[in-house]
Amino acid sequence: MAPRVLVSDKLSETAVQIFRDRGIDVDFQPDLGKDKDRLAEVIGAYDGLAIRSATKVTEKILANATNLKVIARAGIGTDNIDKVAASKKGVIVMNTPFGNMITTAEHAIAMMFAVARQIPEASASTQAGKWEKSRFMGVELTGKTLGVIGAGNIGGIVCDRARGLKMKVVAYDPFLGQEKADKMGVEKVELDELLKRADFITLHVPLTDQTRNILSRENLEKTRKGVRVINCARGGLVDEQALADLLKSGHVAGAGFDVFAEEPAVDNPLFGLPGVVCTPHLGAATTEAQENVALQVAEQMSDYLLTGAVTNALNMPSVTAEEAKVMGPWIKLSDHLGNFIGQMTDEPIKAINILYDGVASEMNLGALTSAAVAGIMKSVNPEVNMVSAPVVAKERGVKISTTKQDKSGAFEGYIKITVVTDKRERSIGGTVFSDGKPRFIQIKGINIDAEIGQHMVYTTNEDVPGIIGTLGQTMGESGVNIANFTLGRSDAGGEAIALLYVDAPVPEAAIKALHATGKFQQIRPLQFDMG
Repeated sequence: MAPRVLVSDKLSETAVQIFRDRGIDVDFQPDLGKDKDRLAEVIGAYDGLAIRSATKVTEKILANATNLKVIARAGIGTDNIDKVAASKKGVIVMNTPFGNMITTAEHAIAMMFAVARQIPEASASTQAGKWEKSRFMGVELTGKTLGVIGAGNIGGIVCDRARGLKMKVVAYDPFLGQEKADKMGVEKVELDELLKRADFITLHVPLTDQTRNILSRENLEKTRKGVRVINCARGGLVDEQALADLLKSGHVAGAGFDVFAEEPAVDNPLFGLPGVVCTPHLGAATTEAQENVALQVAEQMSDYLLTGAVTNALNMPSVTAEEAKVMGPWIKLSDHLGNFIGQMTDEPIKAINILYDGVASEMNLGALTSAAVAGIMKSVNPEVNMVSAPVVAKERGVKISTTKQDKSGAFEGYIKITVVTDKRERSIGGTVFSDGKPRFIQIKGINIDAEIGQHMVYTTNEDVPGIIGTLGQTMGESGVNIANFTLGRSDAGGEAIALLYVDAPVPEAAIKALHATGKFQQIRPLQFDMG
């Protein structure tokens, strides 16, 4: 059955056709996103949801999304998606951060020109029949200092365009390294230095707890007199009332805003002030950008639903289509290893430590780790998956660490998981054979070679004669056929383990019968998802 995708906002017909061409059952209802009640009613029927900004994906809607696997936003901003609720639900959230980069950067440059030369006011005055040539005295951009807050993808393009305009560029970005700054031709500075020196300030950061009101009243008062402020990034980065007060006082000479703390912005302290240019969130509003992000959304969603490839996800490591093919058996192995250790652990887990060896260490460790944690967490929450597992683990205070090493043994690569509780540490290792089948190769430090099946039984005992006979006889008397039987021991007469792969669930009576023999310290029936 083909995956079903709902498009609840206005995407281009070309993008919708991509879904059809890829074999996706697409339902194009571009106005449905405005009706949250109706969306909540129907969302349970879909595997994917493609949106723009009109659709608000709330916790209530996600609660009804019983089959939803992915939400993709055509654009960079995902403020209209409850990402925490989506992650807990196990739904991947994607965006398209690169489709509108140039368009947004160009809009910021256009706003700088408009503010510097008072173009909107001059146009309105001229079209009103006035000829106020002396009223609209502007300033040049050439030779001015541009302060760029956030030198990432869009900010980097702005830096490049500004240097082309012969501006001096200073940039504040905690993640900008000196080598990268040198390559960009910008001067890396701290925020206070930027505020003190910039003739123009432009913002290109997401809205987070750290960046909210980054241009607060206090910081705006640190700017040089006559500064002009441009915000084409996110509303809420600037204290708009404080900026309005400083515009009225003459400390700030002008401002260009495309985004606002409250949108749609129908009443704002910046409106009506001289030297202020406002546009209705047009940063990505070009024909080229709208088409690019729509096509990108269709391709990303189709890739994930059909091949498992994850691109531009905000709550899960990205996995390319090529990686998905190669890593499929290793992701399944990680899930099995986690599932085994989760079913074996009854106490609260304090830490999960994962060792990646050989070829496994060269793979996408984020995806492998998510799969391993999901396997562990399934023992207490069967609904958990690779997206929600890290969230669940974090909420429970579980510390997750990973280590990778070069090939160190007989296998080309392997994965070993150790969980730590207040009472003990428990570990299991596994690998993928050349036939693509995952295998368990070590439990509790004891080497084994165990095929993995849907129904298994794990036992521990002293290494004494008769264990194989007891297990075989008990299973036979209970009508359980053994498909594969694996034994391992630490040394002769020491601790031994057995792992049985059986054709059906083991009856409780068989488990009690094994306990009654007094030969086993531990007996644990196990189940694995072989899908």
